[in-house]
Amino acid sequence: MVQNEAQLWKYLKNKTPQITWVKIENTSHLGTPDLLGYNKNNTFFTVELKVTKRINNKLSFSPHQLAFHIKHPQNTFILAMQLLDQSLKLYEGSQIELLATRGMKLDARCEGLANCIGKLEAL
Repeated sequence: MVQNEAQLWKYLKNKTPQITWVKIENTSHLGTPDLLGYNKNNTFFTVELKVTKRINNKLSFSPHQLAFHIKHPQNTFILAMQLLDQSLKLYEGSQIELLATRGMKLDARCEGLANCIGKLEAL
């Protein structure tokens, strides 16, 4: 059972052997997403990991994270998990402003692990 972003990263990595992942530990460029992915279609993409246990499904983003996704709306994603029910949703970076205000109530591009993986693999 996933309890935090570190566990979400391990879970995602174990479930996606067909995607090459680089965990980004970056303190020099704030707002850079957590993961750089590369799929079999030779496509690079980034994923910001978020978890929430709030009943209202709110997600918190730093101003730097908002700015990154606004500036780079293509092939950037936010993978969010609601800890209470372990639901998983994938949002496009271009949705970040709405996601910041509406939380996980915002319609996702896909829901569930298999659908989220399929989306990233098909890029």
